[in-house]
Amino acid sequence: MISYVTVGTNDFEAAEQFFDTLLGQLNRKQAVKTDRMIFWAGKEGAPGFAIARPLDGQAATVGNGSMIALSVDTPEQVDSVYEKALELGGTDEGEASVRDSGFYVAYFRDLDGNKFCLFCAGN
Repeated sequence: MISYVTVGTNDFEAAEQFFDTLLGQLNRKQAVKTDRMIFWAGKEGAPGFAIARPLDGQAATVGNGSMIALSVDTPEQVDSVYEKALELGGTDEGEASVRDSGFYVAYFRDLDGNKFCLFCAGN
């Protein structure tokens, strides 16, 4: 099972602001912050999320074919978090709609180009 996911960033301060606002809508708060990494957590035992400056000092790059899916409780939350991501400078990768097996999903990319999916199952 996944404990947490980390994505690299080339603009630490902008990524911090983006994810503080976005993850705040999902009741996640910064749990750990260093000069290189920020980790957000929610309720105990739930997977966490982090941004980091790459340890090797090279530019952060996007994983081709990689995507992080964030589970939310309602279709309305999919819509509101997706819209907030775009408002904060993220880019559209697929507007919210019902997909296979009744999943309600929306896709966006963050400020560094990492792909995310917001989904609500069974609603």
